[in-house]
Amino acid sequence: MDYLQKYLEKFESNGQQEFASSIRKTASEVGDKYLNSFDFSSNQIGLLFGNVQSGKTGHVFGIACEAANKGFPFFLMLTTDNTLLQEQTYKRAKIDLSGFIICSENDEQKFRDHGEKPVIIVVKKNTRILKAWADRFRNSRLLEGNALFIIDDEADTASLNTKINNNRQSTINRYITNIRDSALCSMYLQVTGTPQSLLLQTQQSDWHPAFTYYFKPGKGYLGGDFFFPENQVPHFVHFIDDQTPIDNAKQVVLRHLVVSAQILLSGGNVSNCLVHPGIKQSAHQRAKENIEKGIAWWSYHHTDEKFERLFDDEYQSIEPSKYNKMDHNAIKTKVLEMLEKKDFSIVILNGTSNDNESNYQTGCNFIVGGTNLGRGVTFAQLNTFYYTRTSKSPQADTMWQHSRMFGYDRDPGLVTMYSSRELYSLFASINETNNSIIKQAEHKQKITIAYPDNLNPTRGSVLDKSLLNILVGGSNHFPVNPKNNTLTQISNMVQKFSDNSSAVPVSLHFVDELLKHFQAEESFNLKGYISMIEAAYAKSSLKQGYLLVRRNRDITRGTRALLSPNDWKESNKYEDSFVISLYQVIGQKEKGWSGEPVWVPNIKLPKSKNFYII
Repeated sequence: MDYLQKYLEKFESNGQQEFASSIRKTASEVGDKYLNSFDFSSNQIGLLFGNVQSGKTGHVFGIACEAANKGFPFFLMLTTDNTLLQEQTYKRAKIDLSGFIICSENDEQKFRDHGEKPVIIVVKKNTRILKAWADRFRNSRLLEGNALFIIDDEADTASLNTKINNNRQSTINRYITNIRDSALCSMYLQVTGTPQSLLLQTQQSDWHPAFTYYFKPGKGYLGGDFFFPENQVPHFVHFIDDQTPIDNAKQVVLRHLVVSAQILLSGGNVSNCLVHPGIKQSAHQRAKENIEKGIAWWSYHHTDEKFERLFDDEYQSIEPSKYNKMDHNAIKTKVLEMLEKKDFSIVILNGTSNDNESNYQTGCNFIVGGTNLGRGVTFAQLNTFYYTRTSKSPQADTMWQHSRMFGYDRDPGLVTMYSSRELYSLFASINETNNSIIKQAEHKQKITIAYPDNLNPTRGSVLDKSLLNILVGGSNHFPVNPKNNTLTQISNMVQKFSDNSSAVPVSLHFVDELLKHFQAEESFNLKGYISMIEAAYAKSSLKQGYLLVRRNRDITRGTRALLSPNDWKESNKYEDSFVISLYQVIGQKEKGWSGEPVWVPNIKLPKSKNFYII
């Protein structure tokens, strides 16, 4: 049986030709490039990543089908520790993977009796559940002579060793390791929309992906570039810094009522607004109270001239692309009706709330929450976003997952985002780095990650601090004992650059090729610096840096600074660029060198970002 073809036939018969073609491309390429070369005797690890809420599950199932075609009989799919999400994934697998035996968390006998069909077990990343399946795999002995294909959905949460810096192993990480080791061999596929913590794992950790595959979102997806385009702020973004929380809430309420009226009058059955004030439950309650006050204010003042004027402004600003724009009076009547009949819900999603999914599946809703708005949670027709959250040490992957603004069913002509300027800037920085990671993955480059000083890539507990190097933006770095391959070749490459000139703009492609003519001591991660430069021109092929060339310098080896005061001052003129200062040192033995001339590169990093390299 061709399991992939059988899986895709369901989409093709439903008219989802584009989605089926996208899955086929992903599954076939992963199969050709990585599964075909699997040796069925070792443990291998790879990373599949796509944009948040862009259809990763469909692609993952496609890869599982292709893996079954390649001879993998056993599959374990790990979801986050969320019962609803595990059940949804299990039910979806039963519907979509008709050629497989599908097991839930307690289906041990079904697993044992799978026959000759491939079997996939869908479980939560929960200590009790993982321990139970580690025991079942070991006791059944079915995996001792077979390959296990592990699909770890949201692999950057819970799975990694959170005790790496204490020389211990966290419980869930240990049980996943035990499960993997119970098989003859394994392919471990990490799946996520935020791969920062996975890419920053060390080779020694056993969790760094050996390959990285990115798949593009489908047509109609609104992602980071829609909300955070480069060098501009979209018209639908409103900053909340200059108003009180009550005035902001009033603006959000009126906007969402207008959008909801448009959607509901057009035949839609739900319109959701997301309010994210942070993770504290007290902040959730205050946010709910502010929304209530905003609704009460419009209920009382709906006959005022201000209501008429601001309603008209909101009506004029909506430009629905998925519906015909409804008549002005029809939307106004619907808004007034919702206010009069209190035809809306205000929902809190946190650890103490009794509200659940059923409270925001229909009608006009305002959803307030924090951590519970994270991974795996989806909201239909989410077009209004109100973010007031702050954090002393914001983490890029967590912020991106909790935003929930991305997806396919948003209407670009109805979307509105309310945010502080600082928070919007952080989101824009995350999107810029996400795009850099994607381009590096597409170019099959070693991936480098960079963020501004006020933003961390992920939680520090899963990163090996003994091997992770955080290079501060604007800093200078040079090898203590460089080797030239060869001195003559390097000299020829820079012969047109004068000793007396200031730094010259130069293509980063040229800088990349120049640095590849050097070798350096192990403590100077030359490959890491080259990866940073490759990441910069992967983002923009015409990206420029600066080159400063100086010859016949008489310098003592091992000094703290390589550059002269004047050259240091010159390189710092170009704050947000890579500046390579290339010194040809005379190389006298009495000053610690080999006795032969040698070129020494000094690399100044752009000041705007910190760089994370292993």
